[in-house]
Amino acid sequence: MTEELDQLLENLKLRRMREIYEEQLRAAEKQDVTYSEFLTRLLRAQWHHRQETALEYRIRCADLPERWSLETFPFDRQPGVSHKLIRSFAELDFIAKAENIVFIGPTSVGKSGLASGLVLKALENGYRCRFILAQDLFDDMYASLADRSSRQLVKRLARLDVLLVDELGYTNLKPEQANVFFKLMEERYRRHPTIITSNLDYDEWPNLLGNRPMAEALLSRLRHYCHTVRIQGPPLREPQG
Repeated sequence: MTEELDQLLENLKLRRMREIYEEQLRAAEKQDVTYSEFLTRLLRAQWHHRQETALEYRIRCADLPERWSLETFPFDRQPGVSHKLIRSFAELDFIAKAENIVFIGPTSVGKSGLASGLVLKALENGYRCRFILAQDLFDDMYASLADRSSRQLVKRLARLDVLLVDELGYTNLKPEQANVFFKLMEERYRRHPTIITSNLDYDEWPNLLGNRPMAEALLSRLRHYCHTVRIQGPPLREPQG
């Protein structure tokens, strides 16, 4: 590689092409490939590198606690969920249709794993997503009221392609938090899907929100275009020791 070519690749931020140039040049000379094929190999490697880098960036921004994939979910140990149904969700049609998904069931039956697996699949397909624990979300909402940033918080979360709210139902909300949550769900309604995991069935949500009319209005929007998956199966986390 000439000094000028090296500098051009550096300036154009074609890092992967710069890294493999010498290797690919030797392979091209040995295999007697055309200039066009040699250039195609370099560009293909650069494209794959950028795709992988972009995916890693989306995963970091999504705050996934674990990279649970649907391919590794133990469906054989969890008869309470339909493998066929989850495979249909993995086709990601629910995103284009702005259809919500709510996983309901007791602790450790795989709700978070399935929801996170769907988010990872969406990230791999170029969508902007976010994982957030319900408690953290409500803490952020409460804090935003103090500095009057609730509008910015809702706007930021409302424009995500997929929002996963995990473990809804382990705490009761203050009225102010419930109001901001309702506004968020209202703005995502028919625009972008929300995935929720909860240990509460819908008839218990009024107690969570502390306001029955608001809960009914929220559920009306949430369930209008929604897939509800109730998991009644054995726990997947076995006690150690």
